[in-house]
Amino acid sequence: MIRPTAELTPAGTSYLATGQGHPVVLIHGVGLNKEMWGGQIVGLATQYRVIAYDMLGHGASPRPASGTALLGYADQLLELLDHLQLPLASVIGFSMGGLVARAFALHYPERLKSLVVLNSVFNRSEEQRAGVIARTAQAAEHGPDANAEAALSRWFSREYQAANPAQIAAIRQTLAGNDPQGYLTTYELFATQDMYRADDLGSIQAPTLIATGELDPGSTPEMAEQLAARIPGAKVAVLPEQRHMMPVESPRLVNQTLLEFLETAHARQNHIKGIVA
Repeated sequence: MIRPTAELTPAGTSYLATGQGHPVVLIHGVGLNKEMWGGQIVGLATQYRVIAYDMLGHGASPRPASGTALLGYADQLLELLDHLQLPLASVIGFSMGGLVARAFALHYPERLKSLVVLNSVFNRSEEQRAGVIARTAQAAEHGPDANAEAALSRWFSREYQAANPAQIAAIRQTLAGNDPQGYLTTYELFATQDMYRADDLGSIQAPTLIATGELDPGSTPEMAEQLAARIPGAKVAVLPEQRHMMPVESPRLVNQTLLEFLETAHARQNHIKGIVA
């Protein structure tokens, strides 16, 4: 597959698009960028039109204004879909991207074909909340890479770190290269919005998958179960022995989970449309 060239929307969002078929949009986590999805782009583009973009304040996309709310990040996705003239898309959000995907599902349900939330947060405990607030303060004082070593230890298995030093170094460099204000604005949302409109999650009608790793310490299986319980018909997948960055560490396993969900979800929707017709 030829590597797609990054393009820009009128508002300046940097994105990659490749493949044919139903559009699937990938939203990365805080401190990362669209490049994290290399394994998914290769694995999904044989069946879908895959679109990966840089969130506000990340990669080559514009910096958000200080105080931008989660809705502003959902609006960025809406502008991307409008630019690409896509009335419907499946949205896959990882970590912070999962919060953006949830906000998009709540604000723009008519544009959502199906929803996947990977390794994301919901209903943090007081201890978990205190930890992420402390990391926010460290980032505010020392910059985006203040927590890099601890983050990488949470995100990847020790075996993967040892076997892939160049990739780990590249991710460390990505973290360090983030715009400080853009990173901090985004991280503050990540730290505080895990219960964003939680009482409205029951209104989500799109087929939904909530997935995480068995060993993900910040986006736990318990969080996945609690979030799925709020969304009608949502499925849960807990991938054995996986940590936070499972889309990067285990792309084949994650891709298999995504492809199975997308195929089943879309087949069910098409069946329902046929009955209604």
